[in-house]
Amino acid sequence: MKKYTQYINRFLLGISLFSLAACNDFLDEEPLSDIAPEQYLQTEDQLKAYVDKYYADYSDYNGNSDDKGGMLPSHYGSTNGSPYRDDDATDNQYGTNGRYLKDTWTVSQTGGKWNFTNINALNYFLQTAVPRYEAGTIFGNVTNIKQYIGEAYFLRALEYFYRLRTLGDFPIVEKTLPVDSEVLTEASKRMPRNEVARFILSDLDNAIALTTNSPAKTRITKNAALILKSRVALFEATWEKYHANTPLVPNGPGWPGAEKEYNKGYQFPAGSAQDEINFFLDQAMEAASEVAEAIVLTSNNKTNPNNGSNPYYDMFASHDPSEYPEVVMYREYSLALSATHHFNHYMYSGGNTGYTAQFEKAFLLDNGLPWYADENYYGKDDLIGDTKKNRDWRWQLFMKAPNDVKATANIATPEKFPNAPRLYISDAKNATSTGYIQGKGHSMDYNDQLLGKDQTAFVVYRAAEAYLNYIEASYLRKNTIDEKADKYWRALRKRAGVDENYNATIAATNMEYEKDNDWGAYSHGELVDETLYNIRRERRCEFIGEGFRYMDLIRWRAMDQLNGYQLKGAKIFGPMKSLFVDAEGKSLLLYDQADEAKNNVSSPSDGEYLLPSRKTSTNEYYNGFYFFEAHYLDPIAVQHFLITSPDGASVEDSPIYQNPGWPIVAGAACE
Repeated sequence: MKKYTQYINRFLLGISLFSLAACNDFLDEEPLSDIAPEQYLQTEDQLKAYVDKYYADYSDYNGNSDDKGGMLPSHYGSTNGSPYRDDDATDNQYGTNGRYLKDTWTVSQTGGKWNFTNINALNYFLQTAVPRYEAGTIFGNVTNIKQYIGEAYFLRALEYFYRLRTLGDFPIVEKTLPVDSEVLTEASKRMPRNEVARFILSDLDNAIALTTNSPAKTRITKNAALILKSRVALFEATWEKYHANTPLVPNGPGWPGAEKEYNKGYQFPAGSAQDEINFFLDQAMEAASEVAEAIVLTSNNKTNPNNGSNPYYDMFASHDPSEYPEVVMYREYSLALSATHHFNHYMYSGGNTGYTAQFEKAFLLDNGLPWYADENYYGKDDLIGDTKKNRDWRWQLFMKAPNDVKATANIATPEKFPNAPRLYISDAKNATSTGYIQGKGHSMDYNDQLLGKDQTAFVVYRAAEAYLNYIEASYLRKNTIDEKADKYWRALRKRAGVDENYNATIAATNMEYEKDNDWGAYSHGELVDETLYNIRRERRCEFIGEGFRYMDLIRWRAMDQLNGYQLKGAKIFGPMKSLFVDAEGKSLLLYDQADEAKNNVSSPSDGEYLLPSRKTSTNEYYNGFYFFEAHYLDPIAVQHFLITSPDGASVEDSPIYQNPGWPIVAGAACE
């Protein structure tokens, strides 16, 4: 029984009561070995030290980490680990990922997103600190005490939001539990995803009530909680809307939760599935508008960073963006504290990533028309730099083209990106996978590109998201652009240097052109209307490089139509081809070689555009990207079923149920 209990404690939920040793792992006070758990969390400073540990992963950023993916995004790691890489393997940014092949993503035996490590730690904090705060027994400034408790609610909400996005239905556990197999098995029951979302909103309401906007922007604030609340509510509303009538929502046909006694006959708290969607849309609108009404956008003076300072660009590329009102929260780095990262060191040379040719087509001309609606005004894409002509300033500012200056400060002779982009080499630092180099967060200070010396801050939350969240939620709720949405949309377009008349854009939109370049043109395999598409386009362009794309695509159910889809790079076999020659005039582009391992670009027989996945037939994505319904959610590892079943072997008797389309077999692909 002792061995079985240890097995439960290790693999089940990670929600058992902290031992003294476990507590010491998370605390930073001296002497830790002399402090019992009941003696800790008694002062304001101790509360702060505790919650600080759950802000971010300070060793190596990985937005898909099983145990740390629910923490605040942050630069970190030995390579160019950054939230700016989270758009890789979407239609925005080239990369590959197991989610686009049926047999690459399989069910694990152990581990996975079914992880409660941080939730457990935050539960311990809240169940200890909240009663003490209410009793008035915590020593320190009351405002600060409330602030740190509010931060813990926020951080727990963030953890649960990560589990909601990746697993959907999930247990709601608010307290640490005793090491008892029956109690822990009972706690493993999955609650319908909308109940999890409601729980997250409840935690965020507590965070909103307890935090203020007066702390430094490096800490969680009331406005950050409001933005996250609008994000969560919009995510859940749109997930339930676009995944309706599938097993991926409660009460949908084949929903596996209905097979468990504890979820049979489930009824939505709002009364119906549509009313539940409306509830979340209302919550998103309310939270978003509170921020959007209070905070203005940072200005764009239409100055290229090659030639001078631009507040809009600098907001993402400075050491301290606190001066920009739009910035609600950012992550700070300091040489003095040995807190630096390597993002700019890699991106200074290309970082072996790049925006796609499809993404380039999303950006409007500055007159507000799509590229195909005014082809004489469109600079065309024969040369990468030409795509910036007469264009949305978000593309002009945040895409680095050949001959753009790399740095202007602390460098005697500024370097430029090469005239022929290095898309023909394979190098984690010096290559570009598409030719369209990622530029958001690219510091113009040369010192930031030195290995281990980058102090460029990462903007975690900003008011523009509130503007976008309100526009989308209000249109879905009201089927019209209301007065607030109109104001917010015009403000975003004005800042982007695009004509504010979005109605002219909608009228000129042809979905037959858009559908091939934008996965977000679809939901559940059907094209959306032109107004909604342009709302999604605005979001796609505003969040260029910020890591939002995959989250948006899954909530919109925007990948059903992928069936051999090829991401494209620059048009290398047009006029640009003449640039790719060495000093002797010999072409640098190798294709159709007898030994195909020597190929460094795709063949012109595949078209004028570089197809990064088709350089060699051995590339597992040679035939393109495919998507499967099951891949909208992660599978749950087999071990969790085994240890919650009565006999440790009959997975069907576990209170846990597998996500739709996934078997309970280690190593198996989706069905």
